[in-house]
Amino acid sequence: MANLSSDIALVRAFNRDYTRRIGALCEGYLDSPFSLTEARLIYEIAQHEDITATDLIRQLTLDRGYVSRTLKNLEAKGLLKRRASKSDRRRWHLQLTHAGKRAFAKLDSRSQQQVEGMLSGLDGSQRVVALNGIKALRAALSDRPVDGTAPRESSNVTLRPHQPGDMGWAIEQHALLYSKEYGWNAEFEALVADIAAEFIRRFDPKRERAWIAERDGQRLGCIFLVAKNRTTAKLRLLLVRSEARGMGLGRKLVSECVRFAREAGYRKVVLWTHQNLSAARHLYAEAGFRKTAAEPSHNFGKDLISETWELSLSAKPAGRRA
Repeated sequence: MANLSSDIALVRAFNRDYTRRIGALCEGYLDSPFSLTEARLIYEIAQHEDITATDLIRQLTLDRGYVSRTLKNLEAKGLLKRRASKSDRRRWHLQLTHAGKRAFAKLDSRSQQQVEGMLSGLDGSQRVVALNGIKALRAALSDRPVDGTAPRESSNVTLRPHQPGDMGWAIEQHALLYSKEYGWNAEFEALVADIAAEFIRRFDPKRERAWIAERDGQRLGCIFLVAKNRTTAKLRLLLVRSEARGMGLGRKLVSECVRFAREAGYRKVVLWTHQNLSAARHLYAEAGFRKTAAEPSHNFGKDLISETWELSLSAKPAGRRA
């Protein structure tokens, strides 16, 4: 709880500092006659043709009465007009007037200049750190509603083949995650490094593959499929970063791995895991893998139960179980 309290304090301090820097607390946002809410509504209406008040309420999670009053105020100033929907006369589409479009153009230009001023004050390395931090924050929060409920399943994550730099990233992420969550020592990092090095040295693109899950340039996870022999493949190095969990990414990686194994002509896929990795084991079971062996072991500085799982590819793909 102490760590959570310090994390909360850090986020609140950032919020206070950033709102001050962008002038969100000033009476006129960006030295304009508009409040921050009015400016945001103008922006959303300019970006979306035929948007409705209901759409704005849902997108911005604002109070219905507050949005209604603000829209009436913008309409009274001659910046906004309403048009009845042709398909449903109860719905009204919102559009900016010519004056509203001029007001938006000024706001947009001032916002552009403001951010340009922030970035120009940073040297090259500082800019990289700042922009990467913004990308990471957006990646962590973009699938989680602002009300704090469970994240939605991701629809904008892509799976791509490995590229230069991905092996180093996979090794680092495995080492950091398993050290933090399970207390595994550097022996595990060495094992992952050996697997990655062997994959690069012996890579057969027709029968082997590494997938990197990526969103907005940020790597969120990975999985590997390598040949064990002519008829059997090995699933290796499944990883989903903590901020990307809960949106079906692990399931997507395993499914793609199995699909490729079938197309490559393998008869079976095997994997090696441990009993304490419950989330991964659930994904394997869901994909149709079955545990075939288990034994006590001492790996990575811990007493563990090692397990071997396998999936026969002669059968039809299993459907998703409830």
